[in-house]
Amino acid sequence: MSQGIFSADQLSAYQQDGYVLVPSLFDTEEVDLLRQAAKEDRTMDDHAFGRDDGEGGSVRLSLWNYPGDGLYGMFARSRRIVDTVEQVLDDEAYHYHSKMIMKQAVTGGAWEWHQDYGYWYENGVLYPNLCSVFTAVDAATKENGCLQVLKGSHLLGRVSHIKVGDQTCADPERVAAASEQLELVYCEMSPGDSVFFHGNLLHRSDQNHSPNDRWALVCCYNAKKNTPYKEGPHPSYTPLEKVDNQAIKQVGIKRFSDSTDDNSFMSVDHKATSDSLAQGDN
Repeated sequence: MSQGIFSADQLSAYQQDGYVLVPSLFDTEEVDLLRQAAKEDRTMDDHAFGRDDGEGGSVRLSLWNYPGDGLYGMFARSRRIVDTVEQVLDDEAYHYHSKMIMKQAVTGGAWEWHQDYGYWYENGVLYPNLCSVFTAVDAATKENGCLQVLKGSHLLGRVSHIKVGDQTCADPERVAAASEQLELVYCEMSPGDSVFFHGNLLHRSDQNHSPNDRWALVCCYNAKKNTPYKEGPHPSYTPLEKVDNQAIKQVGIKRFSDSTDDNSFMSVDHKATSDSLAQGDN
């Protein structure tokens, strides 16, 4: 494994708090490419689906299992992400899945409190040794429904999850008790900022009533030793070919709709995703 970007202090913060926010992990040119590609990608739009928040709002997202060699894959395979994920997992990392969250202006819905491992446990993943990397495509603010986290909540262990609307959320009684002891943090972010967070970190987001979109790319990774013991909607251990940091600008705007590969390469599976415990997000 190569050296990630986290200092000893950042690693300690991740272990204690369950997350680390890294400003400007991607520069303006890189995130502008990502924004343009995603918002013009007809194939991504065709595979997107909505999640009712139980309060009259809905968030659209698109999910895929394999990173590929297009622009989204260059982000997911970037050494600045993957090497750093391997620091926190203390193991070789592989791509579990990625998703684009399309929280639209004015109409974008909320995500209830949840842990990512709350879903992935059901997929045959034995340990919560997974890491998600949330990268802001648009500016994320309190007004447009930025990511919220309960600092240190990953140390609670896995919390039971229940259905609310189309979403699966953490037990509200336990979340309320945890909220009395743990700090609520609003992760306001500029485009290109990224949050690395633990699979058991409780997180949510509000509805977006602002005039500004809040799109985000979320790349999720599992440890090689933690490969699921049974078949599920996301991959078992699959070696991940990392790319150097310049690869994003080199590949340019290569969207799913620009790919000459077949759909098995892209592996966007609408039905499997829809059936997978109402996959939550951020």
